[in-house]
Amino acid sequence: MGIVAVVGRPNVGKSTFFNRLIKRREAIVDAVSGVTRDRHYGKSDWNGKEFTLIDTGGYVVGSDDVFEAEIDKQVELAIDEADVIVFVVDVTSGITPMDNEVAKLLRKHDKPVVLAVNKVDSNKARLDAVEFYNLGLGEIYCISAINGSGTGELLDQVVEALPEDVVDDFDELPKFAVVGRPNAGKSSFINALIGEDRYIVTDIAGTTRDAIDTRFNRFGFDFKLVDTAGIRRKAKVKEDLEFYSVMRSVRAIENSDVIILILDANRGFDSQVQNIFWLADKNRKGIVILVNKWDLIEKDTNTLKEYKAAIQARISPFIDVPIVFVSVLNKQRIYKAIETAVEVYKNRSKRIKTRELNDVLLPIIQNYPPPATKGKYVKIKFITQLPTPQPQFAFFCNLPQYVKEPYKRFLENKLREHFNFTGVPISVYMRKK
Repeated sequence: MGIVAVVGRPNVGKSTFFNRLIKRREAIVDAVSGVTRDRHYGKSDWNGKEFTLIDTGGYVVGSDDVFEAEIDKQVELAIDEADVIVFVVDVTSGITPMDNEVAKLLRKHDKPVVLAVNKVDSNKARLDAVEFYNLGLGEIYCISAINGSGTGELLDQVVEALPEDVVDDFDELPKFAVVGRPNAGKSSFINALIGEDRYIVTDIAGTTRDAIDTRFNRFGFDFKLVDTAGIRRKAKVKEDLEFYSVMRSVRAIENSDVIILILDANRGFDSQVQNIFWLADKNRKGIVILVNKWDLIEKDTNTLKEYKAAIQARISPFIDVPIVFVSVLNKQRIYKAIETAVEVYKNRSKRIKTRELNDVLLPIIQNYPPPATKGKYVKIKFITQLPTPQPQFAFFCNLPQYVKEPYKRFLENKLREHFNFTGVPISVYMRKK
């Protein structure tokens, strides 16, 4: 599948154009310069040909802003990845010095460039657009990203320039979301794994505003990693920008298979990290907890054991969750973290044969039956795993309404004890036989 990068200076409408092509509000669209900081990926198709879109941060040269310098690096990485580049400019401002700088950058790369002149909403604007031939990038395509006019002709040119489709199994891969509070080390973790500065990393909390997919295909593993904006407390979500970031992180959790929850060892498993954990649990996702910056903690013989016990106290009763102590900066145990996440994914996908379930659990239930209620005795006669993406089990009995939560937790614990569902929430349902 071909890759199309959407580039240009800030505030020319790149993200609006991106959203129109992927047919959903995915990229952040806001009047604040630099809203799209990292590359953001989406899928689109035209005339039966699918391609991946990359929405980039606005390209700025010579800025003193630490983010602008990092954005420029991300734009250049996106150009390197792309098969075709859509260069978006703004007809209302004409050619700016920054447009000339972007054009100069694009001419250095031997890749097809489609020049999109945005905000062309009138005949006068169409005449003004002729100016952009002076950029020396060939034909111009007049569009209005807001209402969609002109995008069809532009897309005809884009798909014509794309290479022939190849088989892409990216969407079929397991999806691991890396989540946590801002500045916990999420982007650094992914950068350390893939061996390149794929994500912007600064000392400023909240640097990553977009949720982006990265393929990890090394050491026998093959899956998608999703870096997300750090989730903040609602009370601190004041700007639209923060709202977009939090919503994208929540959606990343909802759409992933396993959640890698990273926390700062110095801050501990605080209430905000706990909220993220329960959000992942509520969505029945596999969970791995990474305690980052462990190298900065003063330790004695019992430090690790006590720290782990403190976390388990905060996540009880779901304590069957792997906790890995890492130092992303020193690359300590980061591959152990990935191995653990893969094991959790396998546990979440596990299917237990009905006969095996009944052979193992029915004798246990016979020895420890549900307590009688109002003189009524519950008899569980049959167990089966439901055909769902996550482990769910139906226990068929004569009086399901009399089985209380403590006994359901007993059944869950027996399932974990005998079949290894570490890191995975289990749902137990009582059904009428």
